[in-house]
Amino acid sequence: MPDCYRHPGRETGVRCSRCERPVCPECRVEAAVGFQCLECVHGGRTEPVRRARTDYGGPARADGALVTRCLIGANLVVWLLAFVGGDDFFYRLVMQGDAVVTGDQWYRMVSSVFLHEPSSFGILHIAMNMWSLWILGPYVESALGRMRYLVLYLLSGIGGSALLMLTSPGLVVAGASGAIFGLFGAVVVIHRHRGFSLGPIMAVLVVNLVATFSLGFIAWQAHIGGLVVGTLLAVGFVHAPATPAQRRDLVQTVAVVLVAALVAGVSLYAATHISA
Repeated sequence: MPDCYRHPGRETGVRCSRCERPVCPECRVEAAVGFQCLECVHGGRTEPVRRARTDYGGPARADGALVTRCLIGANLVVWLLAFVGGDDFFYRLVMQGDAVVTGDQWYRMVSSVFLHEPSSFGILHIAMNMWSLWILGPYVESALGRMRYLVLYLLSGIGGSALLMLTSPGLVVAGASGAIFGLFGAVVVIHRHRGFSLGPIMAVLVVNLVATFSLGFIAWQAHIGGLVVGTLLAVGFVHAPATPAQRRDLVQTVAVVLVAALVAGVSLYAATHISA
């Protein structure tokens, strides 16, 4: 955590809601929203109040799990539609590299992230994924902010689809697991940056990776692709300079563009080989 702006060596996780300087308990005054430093309280009453931010630059919200609930709702709605629509609906949205390229159906790289099998196995699959999303999602969402969190989730899912198309274009895959593994990577990066113990989250991640490679019916490509993309994006979000805010936003935007370009490059390279 950063040091208080008036007391070097005194770590604090609280920032002034006006100027975003880190403030310890001695140097902050409670405000209507968050806290303010002494300078802003005494000399900045005429300045516009800056919006409170999360630790990594996103606008702070009272509801830190809204996007997570919306994602869970979207997954459930698509699963119900697949249950009602049957195989025809399912196979129009499922991820398959050959169909993406030969049928020019690039939407499958996104639709498959929200799709789960309309079967007894599919119930277990979506239940496990949504439980994992509910456990990991609010933590990452409250740390990054809604937009950064949503970008990380979607790009992680698409990254899993890209690696799948590159390595196994004929494989039929559906599920939010790639995006979930992206959240795993983000939690590890955030924990490390905050100085938390990595033991518990790494143990859970290792167990999931062992299951990924030991169970024959799991597409490891989606998991690894999502994990890599989520980790890279989280590094860009977390390690961007905290001040000034404009520079942090720029660095984070560049990180998103670079990771998106990497995913697009892998997808286009895979498409070229499939076409050939």
